[in-house]
Amino acid sequence: MIGIMIACSLLLLLSWLMYEMGRQSINTQEDTIEEKLAYLFDPGTCRQTKKQKLCAQIGDLAQQLQISSTANQNLAEEMKSLASENDQLKEQLEFFQRLIASNTKNGISIYQFSLKETQTPGEYRYALTLIQGGERPNDFKGNLRFTVKLTQNDQSKVIPLTKKNQQLDFPVIFKFFHRMEELFKVPPNSIVENIQVEIFRNDNNKAILSETIQPAL
Repeated sequence: MIGIMIACSLLLLLSWLMYEMGRQSINTQEDTIEEKLAYLFDPGTCRQTKKQKLCAQIGDLAQQLQISSTANQNLAEEMKSLASENDQLKEQLEFFQRLIASNTKNGISIYQFSLKETQTPGEYRYALTLIQGGERPNDFKGNLRFTVKLTQNDQSKVIPLTKKNQQLDFPVIFKFFHRMEELFKVPPNSIVENIQVEIFRNDNNKAILSETIQPAL
C-alpha cells in the first residue's frame, strides 16, 4: 500500500510538472508573437526590418504628397491675390484713361459712386470718386450732401447723412480727383432703396451735379 501511494504521488507530481511546463511554454510563445507583431507594426522600427527600402519609399511619397498639398494651397492663395490685384489695376487703368480723356473737358464729373451693405446688419458703405477736367484746372472748393431713401415698417423715408458734428455738408477741396469712403447705419427693420449725392460750389447754393444709386447686390 505504501508503495502504491508513493507511485501515485510521483505520478501526480510528474503530471503537475508537465502541466506547468506546457503552460509556461504557451505563455512564452504568446509573448514572443506579441513582441514580433508590435515590432512589425511599430513605425519607429520599420526601417530596421528587411522592408527598409519599401518604408523609405512610403516615407518619401508621404513627404511629396504633403509638399504638393502645401504648394497647391499656396498657389491657390497666390492666384486669388493676383486676381484681386488684376482687378485693382484694371480699375486704376480705367480711372486714368477717363481722367486723361476728361482733360479736354472742363468741369466736375462723378467717376465712381457705389453703395454696399457690410457684414454688420444695418450698416452700409458708400464710396465716391470725383474728377475735374481741363488743361490747368483751379482747385475745386465745394461741399457734398448725401441723402438716403429707405423703407421702414412699410413707410418711405428720406434721411440726410451727417458728419460726426451733425453737419450736412462734406467739404471737399481738390484739383484733379477726390475719393472718399464712409460708413453709415440705418434704423432697425429698414431697407435702403438708394443714396443720392449732390455737389455744390462754395459760392452757389444750387447743386451743379447729382447722382442716385441703389445698393449693389
